Amino acid sequence: MSEKLIDGVAIGKEIRSEIKKNVSALIEKGCTPGLAVILVGDNPASRTYVKNKQKSSAEVGIKSELIELPMTVSQQTLLDHIIQLNNDTSIHGILVQLPLPKQIDENIIIQSIDPEKDVDGFHPINVGKMIIGQDSFLSCTPYGIIKLLERTGTEMSGKHAVIVGRSNIVGKPMGQLLLQRDATVTYCHSKTKNLSTLTKQADILIVAIGRANYITDEHVKEGAVVIDVGMNRDANGKLCGDVDFSKAIEKASAITPVPGGVGPMTITMLLKNTLHSAKKYYAQGSCK
Repeated sequence: MSEKLIDGVAIGKEIRSEIKKNVSALIEKGCTPGLAVILVGDNPASRTYVKNKQKSSAEVGIKSELIELPMTVSQQTLLDHIIQLNNDTSIHGILVQLPLPKQIDENIIIQSIDPEKDVDGFHPINVGKMIIGQDSFLSCTPYGIIKLLERTGTEMSGKHAVIVGRSNIVGKPMGQLLLQRDATVTYCHSKTKNLSTLTKQADILIVAIGRANYITDEHVKEGAVVIDVGMNRDANGKLCGDVDFSKAIEKASAITPVPGGVGPMTITMLLKNTLHSAKKYYAQGSCK
């Protein structure tokens, strides 16, 4: 079984080691990469994510700054903080932890971040650049999945990739990144009829639909590479993905576990994006 597992922890560690070396080299030149994270409210899951991001930043030498705001914060106050960070030459990446409370429009917040510091890759300018293949910040989870496929030697060119899910954060950008690598891409979602007919054609099956154990062996073609983006709790409260791992592994040639698959790669790519941003600022002579 272990030879089928795509180990996101090990691959993430390998990439972080490379990032750390690059960060050290940049610091020696007088430029310390800086990442600012804004946390609104006290959502336990969000707090855990932010804590992990800060810890990971410290491990590779990236300076991280945490701004904590109350759940009752006004949209204007949050925007004021973002404007301040946009103008801070020591900050090269800005991340606002989602979700945000209902009085705040997420789209306005995302669009207020300087695209040159949008290390989440959510700004419409970065999304547009990504679609036409220009240099941009890539959404961290799809970017991490591409790295998992590359590092495991998974051929993408000419392969049929089926994506189950169409979110702006994972599904949509995932398809574009695969298309750029010459895969043939099919999008599926909750309204797709005869889902298994399409998923069983996939050489690469990527599942991000947000339903626990939704994809079973009946959806998987023999020998397919299966990437599970889901993070759910089953009926017993146990952490699980969108793919029924115990069944799908029987057919898959390679599969990501949950946890330990895609998750570690998302934060790794956030660090990589922050480093990329700092390098650009350094090249322009504006990194402090």
